[in-house]
Formats: sequence, C-alpha cells, structure tokens
Amino acid sequence: MKKALFIASALSVMVLAGCSSKQVVSYGDATAVETTDINFGSTDLQTVANQMTDSLIASPIIGSLTQNKRPVVFVERLKNKTSEHIDTESITDSISTKVLRSGKFRFVDMSRVEAVRKQLNFQQTGGLVDPSKAIQFGQQVGAEYMLYGNLSSIVKTNEDKKDVYYKFTMRLMDLKSGIIEWADETEIRKTREKASIGW
Repeated sequence: MKKALFIASALSVMVLAGCSSKQVVSYGDATAVETTDINFGSTDLQTVANQMTDSLIASPIIGSLTQNKRPVVFVERLKNKTSEHIDTESITDSISTKVLRSGKFRFVDMSRVEAVRKQLNFQQTGGLVDPSKAIQFGQQVGAEYMLYGNLSSIVKTNEDKKDVYYKFTMRLMDLKSGIIEWADETEIRKTREKASIGW
C-alpha cells in the first residue's frame, strides 16, 4: 500500500513538473510599446524611423526637389555612436522602405554593388548568356543624393536611477554640389528607477 502511494505521489510530481515547464508561444502587436529594458528597442526603432521619414517627406524643400521628378538616392547605413549593439541596418531599411513608398524618390542599393558586378561580369564573360540580351557595363543610373545619419547616446547612472538619452540625426546631401538640402533630428529619453517596496 505504501509502495503504491509512493509511486502515485512520484507520478503526480512528475506530471506537475512537466506542466510547469511547458512554454506557450503567442503573437503580439509588433507596434505595441516595448518596455522590456532601458536599451534601444523595437519601439525606439519605429519611433525614429517614422519621425525622420515623416519630416523628410513633409519638408517644403523636398517638395520642390521632387515636384517634377523622382531623384535617385542612396541611403548610407546609419552610424552607431552609442555604447550599445544596435542593428542600424534595420533602422536604415525601415527609413528606405518608407521613403520609397512615398513615391518621391528612387533608390540605388550600394550594399548590393558587388553582387551586381558579379552578375554583369557573368553575363559578359561566362559564355552562357546570349550576348544580344546581356546587360552591358556602364548602364546603371548614379545617385543624385545621399541620405545618411548618426545615432548617439548619453548614459547617466546612480544607485537608484539610470537615464539614457538617444539623439538621432539625418541629412540629405546633393552629391553634385555637396550641399545639405535637408537635415533633422529626433530625441528619445528613457529612465529606469528602482521600484520602492511598500507595505
């Protein structure tokens, strides 16, 4: 009897242990405010990308530059001047996508130049592509403008509080003249404080 009771108890403990370690996966709102920690996160990425592209698209200067044409732009990968590891390629991609969707600009993708060069070289020298249908070197359109920016931060801490200030700056340069046609910046401040324990 004692042996049966012991086995039943052991089985119930194993079942409960198995239940407690089971994980549940669910979908969340990708645009919901993310506050897991104080570091640069998805909400910050969406905020800076949206604010900067909205500013660029709404600028009267950009309106005059794009009134009768769609200038060609290349977007340089953003420089991360913070002490954190931040995926600046994701911010760059978000900004590029939103600006392209506006219909005001066309883009050249400088990150794919080497892949394009290999493909054109294959078409010209591989002997597998019909020469009359092969794309010739020197036919691509060059960029007229460069969109670039920096992300920097200032971090202050003491025993009870940590404060992080992010500053995101972007500029649009005319490659022919070197003139900056548009510039803007946006800021984010995040604070983490120790929770006070109340009775």
